[in-house]
Amino acid sequence: MGRIRVLVADGHRIFAEALATALAAEPDVEVAAAGSAAGAERALERAAAEARGFQVMLVDADLGVGAGAAGLPAPVLGGPVRLPAQRRSAGAAPQPPAAPGPVGADGIALISRARAAHPELRVIVLATADDPHRAVRALQAGAGGWVAKESSLGRLMAVIRGVMRDETHLAPSLLTGVIRELTAARRDRTESERLVDTLTPREKQVLRCMVAGLGRQAVADRLYLSPHTVRTHMQNVLGKLGVHSTLAAVALARRAGVGPADA
Repeated sequence: MGRIRVLVADGHRIFAEALATALAAEPDVEVAAAGSAAGAERALERAAAEARGFQVMLVDADLGVGAGAAGLPAPVLGGPVRLPAQRRSAGAAPQPPAAPGPVGADGIALISRARAAHPELRVIVLATADDPHRAVRALQAGAGGWVAKESSLGRLMAVIRGVMRDETHLAPSLLTGVIRELTAARRDRTESERLVDTLTPREKQVLRCMVAGLGRQAVADRLYLSPHTVRTHMQNVLGKLGVHSTLAAVALARRAGVGPADA
């Protein structure tokens, strides 16, 4: 398989350095570390520009939410890991704790951006707890694995090598919850699709304009209709979808796979 280039994206400096050092001891691994989502994206771009792109990125599930290194338990990687100064891997320089990110920001939000920019990149989420809902989000964003931070180094390397073979790795304790989440999502999508199918072609056009964020006058201009007619169509859309607001209609439309009207 050759050497595997791994990027560790984790705002907890002690954990990131310890993990990078442990991985660097593997004979077939090259590793670098980034302490923020922006830093990880810069590292990916720089490596790609040098034709030495990373093959695997390990992402802290909570990257960017403001958790610092203080209070983080030492990682269990086949035993406590310490970072000897003389053995820091190239690129794994100390990183300050990540600054607080916006509400709802996390490492999973980085995955889809990284995968879109670097389609060959494999991503593994490092998490402090099993969370089926977030695991499903990670898989949908393009992750190939979800690994507990307290896992052994051997387990992590098995997952890294597995995703390099295009395998998906989840802990057995997560499987039932993930399957339930995916089943519920499929059921919600099916019901949303059924409701959208009750709309007339014109109402579907109006709905797509609503998804695009257009107001009544803008929809009227786009579809060459009067504002009064557009208002009637919007009311019909809400009624047929069984919702009471434009926001709810847009959310249902997105679950059904309805995209915005073309600009």
